[in-house]
Amino acid sequence: MKKIVIIGGNGTVGKKLTAGLEKQYQVLVLDKSIQEETSTSRYVDATKYDQLLDKIPQDADVLINLLRIETDQAVEDVEAFDQMTDIFFKASYYLMMVAHTHHIPKVVFASSNHVTDYYEDNGYSTLGRKVTTNDYPAPKGLYGVLKIASEHAGFSFSYNTDLSVINIRIGSVPPDEEKAVQEDDRLHRTLLSEKDLVNIFQAAIETDKKYGTYYGVSDNENKPWDISNAISELGYKPKE
Repeated sequence: MKKIVIIGGNGTVGKKLTAGLEKQYQVLVLDKSIQEETSTSRYVDATKYDQLLDKIPQDADVLINLLRIETDQAVEDVEAFDQMTDIFFKASYYLMMVAHTHHIPKVVFASSNHVTDYYEDNGYSTLGRKVTTNDYPAPKGLYGVLKIASEHAGFSFSYNTDLSVINIRIGSVPPDEEKAVQEDDRLHRTLLSEKDLVNIFQAAIETDKKYGTYYGVSDNENKPWDISNAISELGYKPKE
């Protein structure tokens, strides 16, 4: 049974993903919010490289990077930029470096649809076609800027080392899926359902691809992002 370590796994996405993956894998959650450590959860401050090096087990098979903080600050907010850089770029680098040091074969990075959010308006593509991973990144905010920077760092690690890096540009994953879809029209197009969240991450875990970037969204009508490469390359099988 593969050992999966989810860093930042105590949030909405992490809890849903853990519940789905632990049926088939040994899952360890690392998060700054964990106060009492157990056999399946540990405290870690992901901005501290030495902590990550110590807390991440060397026999892990895959690291999943779900790190997240508040991201609504304006592009002109220097303090917010420093905080976001620590989480969304430096910690991404640290995790890949730990994986390389510990000889952990793969990192799955939870990137974001905000890498290309200039091409999307209220859940519709503004390009006259679906947005693909071949489209030039066009993030409106710092969050997307740092996510694409981490994707590129992953390419560098994959090119220069034996590390496999798979980037999943996640769509919308609300805490209460059914309620949120009723209240927010955009989610009819951008939703990544809980089943499909687990499905695409499991596909990323199992793929033999050395490096790749994919949109994580359910097969919604009028979805703004193209998932054809996730289906053909990862074996992603959206159920909803």
